[in-house]
Amino acid sequence: MQKLYVLVRTDLKGSSPAVQAGHAVAQWMLEHPSNDWMNQTLVYLNIGAADALHKWKSKIHYKDMDYSTFTEPDLNDETTAIACLTDKKLFNGLPLL
Repeated sequence: MQKLYVLVRTDLKGSSPAVQAGHAVAQWMLEHPSNDWMNQTLVYLNIGAADALHKWKSKIHYKDMDYSTFTEPDLNDETTAIACLTDKKLFNGLPLL
């Protein structure tokens, strides 16, 4: 079964990481309207700061996996979260949000 993994920056203040994760899920749904996720398992992962998120984005892109990124307009369009649908164990070891 595929899960929607959301890698979220946790260097943001307060409840922002949870909000950014929600935006990434919404972005995924907009970009992948006919997908296999069907609102099943959703996993939010703590990725740390922006540099770690960019490294993961490169790794996901290199592996040719479907993903969506969310960039926050209120933070100068910085990428704050990535959503990726997979059944692979790529994200094992990352802490939960």
